[in-house]
Amino acid sequence: MQREEELREKKRSDLHLSQLASVGQIAAGIAHEVKNPLTAVKGFLQLLKERNEKQYIEIAQAELENAIGILQNLLHVSKPDLDDEPFETIDLTAELESLMQLFQDQFYRVQVLTDLNNPGSYIFAKKNQLKKVFFNLLKNAFEAIPGEGTISIGHRATEEKIIVYIKDSGTGIPEKQLELLGTPFFTTKENGSGMGLALVFSVIYQHNGEIEVESGENIGTTFTITFPRATGSMKRKEVVQLELEQAATLKEYLTVNREKFEQRLLMEAVNVRDKIDEIMEIGNINLLDNAHKLVLYIVENKQHEVISFAKLEGMTWAKHSLTLAFKLEWIQAVRRVLWDFLYNFDRTNHYLAEREQFYNQEKQINELMDLFHTHLFLSYSQLKDDLIRAQREMVEDLSVPIIPLTKSTSILPLIGQVDATRAEIIEEKVFLQIGQHPIDTLIIDLSGVVSMEAAVIAQILGVIQGIKMMGCQTVITGLRPEIVKLMIRSNLSFESSAITKGTLQQAIEDYFAR
Repeated sequence: MQREEELREKKRSDLHLSQLASVGQIAAGIAHEVKNPLTAVKGFLQLLKERNEKQYIEIAQAELENAIGILQNLLHVSKPDLDDEPFETIDLTAELESLMQLFQDQFYRVQVLTDLNNPGSYIFAKKNQLKKVFFNLLKNAFEAIPGEGTISIGHRATEEKIIVYIKDSGTGIPEKQLELLGTPFFTTKENGSGMGLALVFSVIYQHNGEIEVESGENIGTTFTITFPRATGSMKRKEVVQLELEQAATLKEYLTVNREKFEQRLLMEAVNVRDKIDEIMEIGNINLLDNAHKLVLYIVENKQHEVISFAKLEGMTWAKHSLTLAFKLEWIQAVRRVLWDFLYNFDRTNHYLAEREQFYNQEKQINELMDLFHTHLFLSYSQLKDDLIRAQREMVEDLSVPIIPLTKSTSILPLIGQVDATRAEIIEEKVFLQIGQHPIDTLIIDLSGVVSMEAAVIAQILGVIQGIKMMGCQTVITGLRPEIVKLMIRSNLSFESSAITKGTLQQAIEDYFAR
């Protein structure tokens, strides 16, 4: 029975690989025949754009970029190892933990439950390809939940396998569509392309893995991925030997090889790569230009420029509410690629011939990268704190909306629950407004107040007495029956310090009648 199930599973896997191979052949042909002319057209449109800013030119250019992106995605599905990335041993626990932080801006609505057992269990894989797989699956899980919900992530290890599952409480997938998952251009999303899951299935099969999907409409979806377990101890990633143009100095070396530096950077920061255009659109931040600027500051040992640049970057990311985890991953990728280039420069130029010289260079690079990281985080945190403080003050002002009716009369409509904290805010704002403006009548409308405890009513009475001491008359309107009953039972009254009216409308009519 078990043997039959294994044969059926192998048949399904072989069928899917065969489908992907066919699609891959078609994709490779399309890419070869269409990508080059599309790229050329894009270049001519760019030249035309500089002389003519008609809207249709920008639209045409955007559509061409979309076409090129689709072709590039097809190439990645047909040949996931397009980046020629080496295999290495990877701890899935560490990778899943780091990837989850990239979605921290969703934690306010989606609860993430983790059950990561057997840390230190490795698989043999291409790290960036694997990151793409789990990034796509996590992204789909968050997008499948329209409001609040939960995502469960876990893995366990046996002697031969490592099993990972990602389960969401989202909208689910109809049963008849499950068999089509992983097929290029098939998607259950309104604006999806289907290429993400196609890449997921392709990469998993390329790594001799298996993937299963269970789903139910309005129940949620569970992806279960099984990989062969790597045997032996953790293998370190080998140093990267690159074929680069030679230069006399490290600064010149990084400048003349800038394009290859950026290519390596995009390979290392696989999760940020898909966000580059979005970050540029939101905050006008060119990550590649900024990375080049940073490494030049570092190799020239420009400490002041590094700090100033970090502060500016931190403020920009905080101002536009960009996810800090993406920036931190990008910084670490810049550090790794810079060391790769330093190694290759030294390999041909003997730049670090002496051991002491090597350690001095290491100290300089790491200290400046850490300095950038620290000041970026401090700047980001400070601006975030300032924004939160400003928002809190705005909320406090909105919770005590003193509205001028005439030059000497104002209305304070209170809505919702009034607790001790809000009563203190009311006291502060009211006294401040009366002190700054010639208000001789303040109408406090309580018709929108849900509830007040006796202690809070006593606080409000104290505020009204203070208003009277400042030469201002208080008019109370809209007292709800339950608040009146509580005041009677607590022996509290507004009679000695305020005038009471049934409704706000009555108070306004009486005022204008006078």
